[in-house]
Amino acid sequence: MKIISYNVNGIRAAFKKDFIGWLASAKPDVLCLQETKAQEEQVDVEAIEKLGYHHYWFSAQKKGYSGVALICKQKPNHIEFGTGIEQMDFEGRVIRADFDECSVISMYLPSGTNLDRLEYKFQFMDEMSTYLEELKKQIPNLIVCGDYNICHKAIDIHDPVRNKKVSGFLPEERAWMDQLINQGFIDSFRELNQEPHQYSWWSYRANSRANNKGWRLDYAMVTKSLQEKISRAYILSEAHHSDHCPVAVELDFNK
Repeated sequence: MKIISYNVNGIRAAFKKDFIGWLASAKPDVLCLQETKAQEEQVDVEAIEKLGYHHYWFSAQKKGYSGVALICKQKPNHIEFGTGIEQMDFEGRVIRADFDECSVISMYLPSGTNLDRLEYKFQFMDEMSTYLEELKKQIPNLIVCGDYNICHKAIDIHDPVRNKKVSGFLPEERAWMDQLINQGFIDSFRELNQEPHQYSWWSYRANSRANNKGWRLDYAMVTKSLQEKISRAYILSEAHHSDHCPVAVELDFNK
């Protein structure tokens, strides 16, 4: 099963940059989207369906903001829209697809752009941690993909010293990633790749992408029960529809 996660920073803008051509070429079994910034009726879903995909959208109440989606080759057994926690769900940040072998979540964790949003981010992190702990009891094989808006370690950010007081690399945020790992999740990319300078987001400013001054904010975290199933994990930095690029994990359920 090939699972790709992609913060598209506006699905309609991505469509104008040949997102459909990229999807046809990438051929994921499951594509987790974040920051879709659209309601389903605003998206050319027919083009997605022509490629043989099922699609599911969980949009924010505020139009043109946030939003997550799942695009799946195989029809899931069940789709769960949101977490059931209102203060998390009104911004359209979590959607889950249940399959026979596993469940896949597309999650868009808030960014802490100012004090109010940072407080909301911390609240979301706490509630997400509790939600995943309970969910894992029912569904042991979980893959939580998405834009976490956190760099876990110094290797995941181009300038750890100057960014140590910036949201996305705060000690409290990084500690939450540690906690997630202690809860039984594995960073699939770092499981197989220890090379530095591997990023998934670059600022639009100061030619950051061309100079590879980036942050690794996007993850495919998998439960320990799937550790032996991970066959590949990689970053698709050649995709240019967004200020993020896709990240992928491939799982071999025949292992």
